[in-house]
Amino acid sequence: MIRYVAQRVGQSILAIFLTVSAVFVLVRLAPGDPAAAYASPLATTAELDRIRVQFGLDKPLIQQYGIFVRDLFGGHLGTSFSFQAPALDVVLSRMPYTVMLAVSAILFAAVVAIPVGVWMARHADTGRELGANVAMIAGQSMPEFWSGIMLLTIFAVLVPVLPASGFTSWAGLVLPTVTVGILQIALISRMVRREMGAGFAAPYLTIARSRGVSERGLTWRYAMGNSAIPVVTALGTRFAAMLNGVVVVEVVFAWPGVGSLVVRALETRDYPLIQATVLVTAILTVAVQLLIDLTYPLLDPRVRLGKAVAS
Repeated sequence: MIRYVAQRVGQSILAIFLTVSAVFVLVRLAPGDPAAAYASPLATTAELDRIRVQFGLDKPLIQQYGIFVRDLFGGHLGTSFSFQAPALDVVLSRMPYTVMLAVSAILFAAVVAIPVGVWMARHADTGRELGANVAMIAGQSMPEFWSGIMLLTIFAVLVPVLPASGFTSWAGLVLPTVTVGILQIALISRMVRREMGAGFAAPYLTIARSRGVSERGLTWRYAMGNSAIPVVTALGTRFAAMLNGVVVVEVVFAWPGVGSLVVRALETRDYPLIQATVLVTAILTVAVQLLIDLTYPLLDPRVRLGKAVAS
């Protein structure tokens, strides 16, 4: 286990470094001048040159990269052009809101999707399962911006019972959570239905039923127990994806998370802010993936991470 964790941490550090390095190059290859985005529309050529010198944009790309790597290992990711503050501090101030939204959305999705998926598997090849499957496909097909706008229209305009934007109270978390959760419920419930359907067809359930195990026990102890790894993997993967910033939803609801921050950073060509955002979200993503891997032996004792690494 220790060897496995050490190997995965090493792989994760390398993946994070390569990801941030790739973003460093790609944002500088993208069209647009950060100095022009930062300056006023009436800025002169001399003022633009001064801004480039101020932020080190006048140096060759390889020299900029060397400074970036040196500062990265020193824990300094530069100063945000638009916020005039350390880029890492700006990202960390927004990250709790994105984590809050991701946690609430994945909990909402799990509470709804798992029972729905189990119910669909219990009623496989029936009209009720077909109707539920059609509803899940419809939820999977709806763009998040459209779902968000519809929820805003209904619950913040026509029947104004929930805040339309921002996070001034816990009620402001409801609409963004439901908007993000609709897609996750559709994806996860269909996956649970597939895994549970295969579990219900397994011979060991017939043996357990002949021994007098109740249907509840067959469903949640045996079938769900053997489907736990793919279910946890799906939940963890979707959670990690949400940590990268639910950009569209955060923009629709003016949510103060990293998603809306990325949009602003891209609009202003704020290189340090983009790089800091990618670094923080990449670290969180690989951490979630590592935690998912470490839960496998707890869910299925037959899984041995150390042996898997040795092989």
